[in-house]
Amino acid sequence: MTKTINDVYMELFKRFKEADDPQPSLAAREVTAYACKADKNRTADWGHVYLDDATVDFANLLCDRCLDGEPLAYILGEWDFYGLTFLVDRSVLIPRSDTERLAELAIERAREKVSPRVLDLCCGSGCIGIAVAHEVPDARVAAADISDGALRVARENARRLGVQSRYVAMKADVRFRPPNNMGQFDVLVSNPPYVTRAEMHTLDKSVYNYEPHEALYGGTDGLDFYRSICAKWGELLAPGGLLLFECGYRQSTQVASILEDNRFAGIGITEDLSGVPRIVFGYNTAFDDA
Repeated sequence: MTKTINDVYMELFKRFKEADDPQPSLAAREVTAYACKADKNRTADWGHVYLDDATVDFANLLCDRCLDGEPLAYILGEWDFYGLTFLVDRSVLIPRSDTERLAELAIERAREKVSPRVLDLCCGSGCIGIAVAHEVPDARVAAADISDGALRVARENARRLGVQSRYVAMKADVRFRPPNNMGQFDVLVSNPPYVTRAEMHTLDKSVYNYEPHEALYGGTDGLDFYRSICAKWGELLAPGGLLLFECGYRQSTQVASILEDNRFAGIGITEDLSGVPRIVFGYNTAFDDA
């Protein structure tokens, strides 16, 4: 029997729901739209478009891959973050909606400045820094990552989203001192690796088997990158410059202590969009205009 796009969507929705997918409607819609080359924002039309058997089979094959644990974002090759669509592949972590609050805070701070300079460390796909550049037209963003694959993806995302003239991605290991002559920044934002040694072996298989471990593992206690960024990169903040971190859901007080040990001021902890206290911030010692 010939099937419409909506028929396929309903079949996939049922499969995802029976498999206890946390968001069966979202997964079914994304897979259906991708497989059928349909507009996911115009689902009202899906009941009127008929499909050949090959397309129906392809949609079910993609569903099989999802149910086997492969992340949907890697199957699609893109994912939405802060209202923007980012290219993703297995060289970068998948942007999470919880991180949008971190980007929002960086954007809010950048908007307070004239021609702000923003530094995004451990940038991955570039989602945080590119969101800032997209939302703050006079912002200039520098991004750093140790992964060549991540830098390739970040640069392509900057190009696709039209901010490449104000976005520079460079290779750097934040566990060492920054390159010379980088200048000073108004905002330093980072969502670094923070999974502990013990936690690595408890990660969901969709994360452990597919997402890059170098972007996940933060050392024995998960705090290696926070210590290094504060001690070695914090000096790049201008007077009143704001440091923003995302961290694990049990790490916020420890990260705040690291900021205090490195003489940051005005230190605070705030919640992500899920209400979890995972964002830690502080200003450089001379925060005369903060």
